Amino acid sequence: MELASFRYVDGAWSQPFPSLDSDRTMIIAFAAPSYGARGEVLAELAAAYPSSAMIGCSTSGEIDQTRIRDDSITVAAVRFAHTRVRRARARLESATDSFPAGIAIATALRADDLRAVIVLSEGVHVNGSELVRGLNSRLPDDVVITGGLAGDGARFARTWVLADGRPESNTVVAVGLYGERLRLTHGSQGGWDAFGPERVVTASTGNVLHTLDGRPALTLYKEYLGDRAAGLPSSALLFPLALRASKDGVNSVVRTVLSVDEATQSMTFAGDVPTGHYAKLMRANFDRLILGAQGAGLAALGAHEGPVLSIAISCVGRRLVLGERTEEETEATLDTLPPRTTQVGFYSYGEISPHATGRCDLHNQTMTLTVVSEAG
Repeated sequence: MELASFRYVDGAWSQPFPSLDSDRTMIIAFAAPSYGARGEVLAELAAAYPSSAMIGCSTSGEIDQTRIRDDSITVAAVRFAHTRVRRARARLESATDSFPAGIAIATALRADDLRAVIVLSEGVHVNGSELVRGLNSRLPDDVVITGGLAGDGARFARTWVLADGRPESNTVVAVGLYGERLRLTHGSQGGWDAFGPERVVTASTGNVLHTLDGRPALTLYKEYLGDRAAGLPSSALLFPLALRASKDGVNSVVRTVLSVDEATQSMTFAGDVPTGHYAKLMRANFDRLILGAQGAGLAALGAHEGPVLSIAISCVGRRLVLGERTEEETEATLDTLPPRTTQVGFYSYGEISPHATGRCDLHNQTMTLTVVSEAG
């Protein structure tokens, strides 16, 4: 496996494009949202790799090793020696298409030797839970699915993915990785503290939360946010919601608010908020967020040899909370991985990964790592 990373900063590429184009090459690019209107830069990248499987997306911050940028394109190019790659895409006319989009991606990529799928999705007009459910419904349990939802800073207005060399909204893209030589590990951890009473989701429709304990969800949420309620929906990133299926449930998922509806006092989240689930508000603990990132790195460590690529996808809410300390979490992940690991990634509106084991799920407010290498 051959690996290179490079970037577009201050109006220029950091180096000539590495000569890695092939039908076994994966190109993954994370770009500031403004490049959606500057397609010529991404078209230049695509023209340099016509035979490669290229995907990418807009971000809420680009991760380049440990550094975080806001007006760049960060690229990793991987040419595998033995692993096959294949690209797929699906359209999302609306969030209701999320489940069939997952099915379409899975169907296009499925094969006996499929080992992993890396998926990047539109970040606003999508139900991430349904997208994941569609993927899981058509792929075997031993296929690892990771990825994330595109970002748009803290604006939640327009996101895009890189499809066929062009930025496109309302689209999902993915790369399938095939063969026994692939080595792929993953880790996903949070680090938030729950507070307040646990409440029951008494009315919801998919990813729209209507009531908690019979009270309008937005009304209740505003009570907790106090003065920060004026900054909704972005201020809700500081107070995500932890969900578990039952009082005895061990695993929980975290949900981030995408939008609010003052007229109905409802809230739309990045993933499903099922009726009957138990919900609890969460808030940041700085040190635990950093330890969560470190834990994700330890979980993803695995047995890697040769060049190693780490794809780091962290939630924009973590960045807003950590502020000037944000690079501590990208340092924490890289410090746990093999020496000279190349790390690229982005700040997202949702992270797709299994828990420690098992099927993948949609997460919010986590640091998620996908670590890739190839056996000789």
